[in-house]
Amino acid sequence: MTKTYALFILFFLFSRYSFAQLITYPQPDCKIISQAYEVQVRQNAGKWQNTGIYNADVAFKLDAQHVLKKTSFTYFDCADSVTVRVKVNNKAVKNARVRPSAYGIVPKINRDFISFTMKASQYISLEINGDIFENLQIFANTIEQDPPKQGDADVLYYGPGIHNVGRVNVAANQTIYIAGGAIVEGGFTMDHIKNVKICGRGILTQLLVSKDTAEIKPGAQQPKLRNDQLLVNFSENVSISGITVLPVGYSAMIGQSKQVSISDFKAFSSKGNADGIDIFCSKDVSIKNIFMRNSDDCIAIYGHRWQYYGNTSNITVENATLWADVAHPLLIGTHGDSDNPDTLQNIKFRNITVLDQHENQLDYQGCIAINAGDSNYIKNVSFENIDIEDIRKGQLFNLRVMYNHKYNTSAGAGIDNVLFKNVSYNGTHANMSVICGYDSSHAIKNIVFENLKVNGTLVYDTMKGKPGFYKTGDMANIFIGEHVEGLKFIATN
Repeated sequence: MTKTYALFILFFLFSRYSFAQLITYPQPDCKIISQAYEVQVRQNAGKWQNTGIYNADVAFKLDAQHVLKKTSFTYFDCADSVTVRVKVNNKAVKNARVRPSAYGIVPKINRDFISFTMKASQYISLEINGDIFENLQIFANTIEQDPPKQGDADVLYYGPGIHNVGRVNVAANQTIYIAGGAIVEGGFTMDHIKNVKICGRGILTQLLVSKDTAEIKPGAQQPKLRNDQLLVNFSENVSISGITVLPVGYSAMIGQSKQVSISDFKAFSSKGNADGIDIFCSKDVSIKNIFMRNSDDCIAIYGHRWQYYGNTSNITVENATLWADVAHPLLIGTHGDSDNPDTLQNIKFRNITVLDQHENQLDYQGCIAINAGDSNYIKNVSFENIDIEDIRKGQLFNLRVMYNHKYNTSAGAGIDNVLFKNVSYNGTHANMSVICGYDSSHAIKNIVFENLKVNGTLVYDTMKGKPGFYKTGDMANIFIGEHVEGLKFIATN
């Protein structure tokens, strides 16, 4: 064997096995430890490793009576497929399912134990006996590449354990690192700054979870700013990745900022108006590889509101799992500037799974909602590869140019050029969808549904079995109202 060949073999073996990694993290003693489950993971035939299990509040009901449930979650890092073994402590297991269904993960049941295989970057819900509230979310993160080290310059490092920090005003050119096994009580504000990273594998929460903490320190927060978990305010080049957040307000709010990225991000909320990620008057925003379970809109994209002014453009959301216990999984529009109208444009959604919507108010239904109000004009929007599972209560689509007197001071200007490509729904609970303009000068134009599937049926203008006097929308339970021009349903499969 030549020396060169031997080196090649060593390199190959190192390359193959050095990445076969599985990392679990210590669980600090805190108020949010879940006793409902025990979880172990292993890679190949390796040693079983325990993972920490945490509680998060979710909204069971948010109407006249506010009722919360305790859901559970756990996380670990892996470089490939892993086997997961779950012991269920609080109920007899009759059946189990893993969602998103598109992953095709079929759990095996052995009395109170459930096992299955999952891959890195998959964020899943394990549901016992059909229970979607006291379920277990499992987050298989990828292995971190070159994470910051304690003592690095310009790094605020939070290692394993509990850190009570209050409201932190982040400095320019700073990195905030929340290590796996860490819980940070507080929130972070990025106000008029550039070049910030918030990353890690730990938990960031506005709740008091440490057993000996009386209150969160107030910090140096300015009264004019909101108290959302992560506030990106008039800032540029901000990256948020890897962490799980348990907020009181929004999980993350982006206001009049640019070049913002959010990735490998997980969030749970339970309060009223506790949105997931909201974007106001911003541009060049990338959101990918996220799991959002919220008690209000999961992702909302707006124009003007509060102190934020200007258009919103170049927004991309991809590889997302969205669960709206209340309100919309996806919303564009609503808020704008009637005096100086905003344009919301060049917005793309790709590879999205909607696990649920539950909304009693008809004005706020729509797993995918485009609601132009306040004279805003919404154009050049695409939704591609969207899988909507059987929601509890809501609509698949709600496209309206509207004048909502609760929030708006004028009707929207219009909606133009929207593509829905490869959108599928399987279920029986969705209400009738709506596509409707406001009047002839505030219309909806050029909407294309390409390969829309409802319970396995491809819906298109020339489909077999559609009576000639039917609108194609009738075949998909979509009400096509007035002032809608250039609507097409096509099939390209």
